[in-house]
Amino acid sequence: MKNVAVVGSQWGDEGKGKIVDWLSEQADVVVRFQGGHNAGHTLVIDGITYKLRLLPSGIVRKNKISIIGNGVVVDPWALLDEIKEIQSKNVQVNLENLIISESANLILPFHREMDEIREDAAGKGKIGTTRRGIGPAYEDKVGRRSIRVMDLRSEKNLDQRLELVLLHHNAIRKGLGKKIFEKDQLKKDLLKIAPEILKFSKPVWLKIDQFKRQKKKILFEGAQGILLDVDHGTYPFVTSSNTVASSAATGTGCGPNSINYVLGITKAYTTRVGEGPFPTELKDEIGELLGTRGKEFGTVTSRKRRCGWFDGVLVRQTIKISGIDGIALTKLDVLDDLDEIKMCVQYDLDGNKIDYLPAAVEDQLKIKPIYKSFPGWKTSTNGIKNINDLPQNAQNYIFAVEDFVGTKISSISTSPERKDTILIENPFEI
Repeated sequence: MKNVAVVGSQWGDEGKGKIVDWLSEQADVVVRFQGGHNAGHTLVIDGITYKLRLLPSGIVRKNKISIIGNGVVVDPWALLDEIKEIQSKNVQVNLENLIISESANLILPFHREMDEIREDAAGKGKIGTTRRGIGPAYEDKVGRRSIRVMDLRSEKNLDQRLELVLLHHNAIRKGLGKKIFEKDQLKKDLLKIAPEILKFSKPVWLKIDQFKRQKKKILFEGAQGILLDVDHGTYPFVTSSNTVASSAATGTGCGPNSINYVLGITKAYTTRVGEGPFPTELKDEIGELLGTRGKEFGTVTSRKRRCGWFDGVLVRQTIKISGIDGIALTKLDVLDDLDEIKMCVQYDLDGNKIDYLPAAVEDQLKIKPIYKSFPGWKTSTNGIKNINDLPQNAQNYIFAVEDFVGTKISSISTSPERKDTILIENPFEI
């Protein structure tokens, strides 16, 4: 049995929802391993649209086990709201199909407030976070003062943990001229919902090991994209966790040999939400066309995405960083009306040509893309399911992408519908 990790090879929003949904139908277990409720995966099944933020995509399918791993930061109120929302669409969420790691760290109201305070104070230097408290929650995790799911079991322990974390946060709040955060009401609120969270709580590392021994197919579902990785992305304009495939192991408690195939979801052009470097960004009518045809608005935030040409240099780099075995190319049909299509194949940095994204943000903001141009195909590819039925110019573009990034394309998406996919290689069957 193969276990598959799915990651975004760009800045997120590559269309992971559709691909993960297709794979989750074949999987027995679907696991979220990092991020928080800033992720947004849209699934359309039998005409019903599901917008998931914390819950793994397997939750909408019968007889699948969904797991929220220790690498995820969990807003318990947002999670319970999401469960209610999904249940209102006749989806079962119970102790048989949902597991939450007892080691997962919680996002609390003061984390959300701190996120907002910092973004508002940063002015032009803002990161462009979703203001959901995810960054501050990860800070408390590595600062060893976080509240974890398991801490909800004991009122005495919870009181002590809240005392410690608020000692830190209230010092910062005082310094910023904000009201200190009161512990007692928060403790009452947490104890009120504790039973609803704790009933799903288990040692996820143990369950993963059990499922492996039972030869179950496990799908590790990433959030955001590799270029938002806190170590390997466009720092500091990144998320607060590791989004690369290797964090599927640390974020769930299994060895890296548990992952047999890494699938990189890759958009046929490039988009980004929020602030930060974007070498191939188009601020013209073509950028507007891509945004309009591609419906480029964030699932969680509804923020308009910035659009640009496909950056082959970046994708080639993320493939190496994350050990990607195959690419699922999405939104090819968005390019159908263009006379000319470009792909970035090098950068110009102060007159020097380079073939990688430099680490310093100053350089990332200065680099200029060097493009290779391809003639457009000027005909609809929407709904095509066989690569040989694609226009020749579309095939040429696909093969050029595959050749440049150095990894095979395993599937091509030709519409938002799950059935409209050209399948070349199934990760679960290799």
